Amino acid sequence: MSHDHYHDIEPVTEEEKLTWPAFDRVVKLEKAFTDARGTIQPLVDRLMKSAVLIESKKGSLRANHYHKTDWHYCYVVSGSIEYWHRPTGSTEEPTRMIVKAGEMMFTPPMVDHGMVFPEDCTFLTLSRNSRDQAAYEADVVRIDLLATDGLTSWKPGDK
Repeated sequence: MSHDHYHDIEPVTEEEKLTWPAFDRVVKLEKAFTDARGTIQPLVDRLMKSAVLIESKKGSLRANHYHKTDWHYCYVVSGSIEYWHRPTGSTEEPTRMIVKAGEMMFTPPMVDHGMVFPEDCTFLTLSRNSRDQAAYEADVVRIDLLATDGLTSWKPGDK
């Protein structure tokens, strides 16, 4: 069975852009529903192709890239993320945002972003495009947004 359909990356439309939340602050979550059984917290109600759970160790660096068409929400389950971002092509210093457990952030396409983990962290990433490796590599552009000095990082070719 061929999985070539995973490699088709649809262009971003103006209508799609109008549905995006702000990316310079934590996403405001809908009110949770709570009863005697517990709580249901709505996160994202939209069409997407990928949901991945990521565990990051204290002192590590992720991202340091931008996406051409992909967007993603990151919901922090435990720990926290020091999230750095700026518009792609900008020479301005990146802006820092702290995202804590129970909070979510949104990254649209064409935004340079990097994540530093000041503590062990588990987060859920919900994405527009498939995270099939070939599709992901076709859409991501790696950059040197944040220095890797003293941080555990990865580059293609590393094991």
